[in-house]
Amino acid sequence: MTRLLVVDDDVQIRRALDINLRTHGYEIDLADSGEAGLAAAAANPPDLVLLDLGLPGIDGIDVVRGLRGWTSVPIVVLSARDGDQHKVAALDAGADDYVTKPFSISELLARVRAHLRRHQPSADEPSVTTADFVVDLVERRVVRDGETVHLTPIEWSIVEVLVRHPGRLVTQQQLLRQVWGPQYESETNYLRVHLAAIRRKLEPEPAQPRYFLTEPRLGYRFEPALTSS
Repeated sequence: MTRLLVVDDDVQIRRALDINLRTHGYEIDLADSGEAGLAAAAANPPDLVLLDLGLPGIDGIDVVRGLRGWTSVPIVVLSARDGDQHKVAALDAGADDYVTKPFSISELLARVRAHLRRHQPSADEPSVTTADFVVDLVERRVVRDGETVHLTPIEWSIVEVLVRHPGRLVTQQQLLRQVWGPQYESETNYLRVHLAAIRRKLEPEPAQPRYFLTEPRLGYRFEPALTSS
């Protein structure tokens, strides 16, 4: 059974999420503080975390950082803080999505399902091999010259989306929606910054990419067949 961890100090929200999520077949762990959330995640690793930002004790942003120190499970932030600076801080810390309170259960369930689907490795294509690196979709890592390449959670998410659609154009909006969430579909500068970092780490010649290609004004494409000689 898929395990979700809900970290929120509002007892009514915890109770509502507990009831609704269990009704839809999820196993639920509850925590009312950042410290309790980190302890619960360590004791029973979840498949996805629903996390409030305004927690007593450890702030939600620090909980995200703490989780990202050892797990790549999806983290969906639930918060009444709707300012862009809070959203950017949470996403930069490693959160996968940001839902502003109040929210509808149906929308939240849809986002949970989407993140769980994307987090599952492909059984048909466990890895993608190029002449310069291997993308292991099961272990969620990239190996180059026998060494694991350190990718941030955001960088890995971008690589994974593109690698799972080899040779196909993934539009900027699709990529932003899958990696950051639907409210960030216009933030194309995010993609430029992270794609540049990915190319520095994986391309043999970052200035002349052969794997992670840009389709000007449209999006990006992963070309595994364009291998080095």
